[in-house]
Amino acid sequence: MEKNVRKVRNQDINPCIEESDASQKCLDVYNYDKSMCSAYFLRYRNCRKYWHSIMIQRRREGVRPEMPTAAERMEMMDAVGGKPY
Repeated sequence: MEKNVRKVRNQDINPCIEESDASQKCLDVYNYDKSMCSAYFLRYRNCRKYWHSIMIQRRREGVRPEMPTAAERMEMMDAVGGKPY
């Protein structure tokens, strides 16, 4: 289990840590009333969807690693003017 936790919290592997933390914090604040946090869930889902499509595209092109590193992602987001999701 500890290995999985490290993998989920690794910024080079998981590009949506910020969105995940925000949705979890919202749940904590609103006593786990999911209806109050739907905007956070949507942002997290859009983040996962966006980076998954990038990963699939890189896999098709034979680029390694398939998921861009945290530094590469920052450059990509700067190039488009912020988070595209």
